[in-house]
Amino acid sequence: MSISDLSQEQHPALIHTERCTVLSHTQRDEGEWVQHTLMVKNCEIPFRFRRPKKYRSLKGAQVTLDYYPQTTLVAGFEMETMRVVRIRRS
Repeated sequence: MSISDLSQEQHPALIHTERCTVLSHTQRDEGEWVQHTLMVKNCEIPFRFRRPKKYRSLKGAQVTLDYYPQTTLVAGFEMETMRVVRIRRS
């Protein structure tokens, strides 16, 4: 049994994708954190994560993502987003 199989058993909602091309990457200050939002090729749902500081742009890069689907309330509307728990350049 591999490590990824164990992870899938413990966290069934966790999704792992590899070699996704980033179309856009925005970074916004939110207090002590920076909110990063990615749009990925062939997906209309934004990927969001927070980090303590800004990073170089990921636009055009290929990345590996581990994320959970979630619903966020934005301006009174429910919007599906992806909460990224791990991101790496491929």
